[in-house]
Amino acid sequence: MNKNIFGVILAGGNGSRMGNVEKPKQFMQLGDKPILIHTIEKFMLNSSFEAIIVLVPHQWIKHTQDIINKYITTNIANIFVIQGGSSRNETIMASIKFIEDNYSLNDDTIIVTHDSVRPFVTHRIIEENISYAKLNDACDTVIPATDTIVESVDGNIITSIPNRSNMYQGQTPQSFKAKKLRELYLSLTEQEKDILTDACKIMVLKGEKVHLVSGEVYNIKITYPYDLTMARAILEDFNRC
Repeated sequence: MNKNIFGVILAGGNGSRMGNVEKPKQFMQLGDKPILIHTIEKFMLNSSFEAIIVLVPHQWIKHTQDIINKYITTNIANIFVIQGGSSRNETIMASIKFIEDNYSLNDDTIIVTHDSVRPFVTHRIIEENISYAKLNDACDTVIPATDTIVESVDGNIITSIPNRSNMYQGQTPQSFKAKKLRELYLSLTEQEKDILTDACKIMVLKGEKVHLVSGEVYNIKITYPYDLTMARAILEDFNRC
């Protein structure tokens, strides 16, 4: 049966904010395996996916394939490692092209896009992303903002302080009807593309509704050395449960 739902794991970061490291952060060790493997395994637990597509820089394709073969021993035939694009959104477009070339791309094709360095995504979050993407064309995983958000246009003086009850912190997954996302992205001007921060902004710029999915505080993105310390503590806590 053609499920037409694809996991898209974005692993294009170079780890520059992690400091002086020999390899991108997604390949760094967390417990007994690389961060990326933890993330892939979370997606493998969900039977809804027809395939899982991992997008990495060209020079890291073989390394990614090697660690998948080393750490994942079952169902690897449906895990594909391909080259990402020059930006986050171009990388997502590359995943859609791969789906179109190797499977089928229609109005109901769904992609669940996720940061490779968010290894604590839950089955519930992934399930809700799939459900809401089917109903709403797009959804974004978020948690309520706990700190006051301050806006400053020039970086020196406060421009505004939005109502915190209306503010959320974005996480991933972000999930979409793939064909519609691509059509909207291709319709953007270069100026609009320049202000994109993530794929959901494509939908918002074009007036499309993006449904909210409740995330988890521990669904952290490992970006800085402190984040890796936090991730090790979270993993240790989970292992005790």
